Amino acid sequence: MTDMQIDWRYSEERMELRQKCYALLLREFGFQLDENGEPFYSMQSITECAHDWVSQGNVSTSGIIKHYETYYKG
Repeated sequence: MTDMQIDWRYSEERMELRQKCYALLLREFGFQLDENGEPFYSMQSITECAHDWVSQGNVSTSGIIKHYETYYKG
């Protein structure tokens, strides 16, 4: 067995939640551009937030926008 087969963070349910989190964050923050036309928020911060949110045991997307604004938007 691989680590992903036994690690609860990578179960099918958690991967679906991670995908929902990522999509929600991307819609909210992923398309904002600065005055130079560059992304205002990095894809890395969006990806890390979605992963961390799921890995911390959250079971829904409720609250992830506030979480991103508090810890990743900086």
